[in-house]
Amino acid sequence: MTRRVLLVSHAVRTDLQKQAAVVARALAEHGIETVVPVGDAAHHDVADGVLRVADADVPSEGCELVCVLGGDGSILRGAELARRSGTPLLGVNFGHVGFLAEAEREDLGAVVDHIVRADYTVEDRMTLDVVASGPDGVLARSWALNEVTVEKAARERMVELVLEIDSRPLSTWGCDGVIMATPTGSTAYAFSTGGPVVWPDVEALLLVPISAHALFARPLVVGPGSRVAVELTPEAPGRAVMWCDGARPVDLPPSARVEVQRGEHPVRLARLTRGPFTDRLVAKFDLSVQGWRGARRHHR
Repeated sequence: MTRRVLLVSHAVRTDLQKQAAVVARALAEHGIETVVPVGDAAHHDVADGVLRVADADVPSEGCELVCVLGGDGSILRGAELARRSGTPLLGVNFGHVGFLAEAEREDLGAVVDHIVRADYTVEDRMTLDVVASGPDGVLARSWALNEVTVEKAARERMVELVLEIDSRPLSTWGCDGVIMATPTGSTAYAFSTGGPVVWPDVEALLLVPISAHALFARPLVVGPGSRVAVELTPEAPGRAVMWCDGARPVDLPPSARVEVQRGEHPVRLARLTRGPFTDRLVAKFDLSVQGWRGARRHHR
């Protein structure tokens, strides 16, 4: 059976198109077929047969791996393509922080070697399923790997919403919005608004208000089985928008309701190393650890 990898890259970056061709040729030397999503085909040279076009309906079907060249935005797009088939996702960072990436651009040759040897482990990451409803019924059903947000649509007007947890109201906030995040998303938008960093092996759902005008407006961490809902008050002064991983916007009318719960299908991330999450935090955020001596020196 032919081995196959779905290759996803930033469509308009010519440097990544060249890198994609390099990866495809390297994999082809080992009998591994490389395919690209239909929407990306126009940006790649598929005439020579080294790069082929994936199935239009489920691009990752029949692939052993989805390999993404790009930043976190591209990796989130790759996650959307990988999730339906349960295919592991491997990100190579060609962006800035690249918190979801497993390797950096200078490691691309080593990444190819790992793919050829199938030398990686797979780690399941919690996702969120979300349903947005209005007075006339369901507006949208979607999902997120990092976060679902309900935010004001106009800069000059905040929104008024009620937060509900496990079918009980908790608090009403006049605010710029609220973030409902996974542990994976705790280092993304939720982090920038003051939310806690949560280790990825912790199963939980984070709730982080954005500029809330209320006494009780602190970040909250609830269990993975909790059902969270946000309701816009009927007299809400401003319009709101729901975002899933910073994409797929849905306009929310007054009295709209957004329900979030643990996703039915996780995203499976391919891991090349077994290093602790602490090291990733230090590297990605360039944290100072000057003065650290370690436990061994104290236990002599």
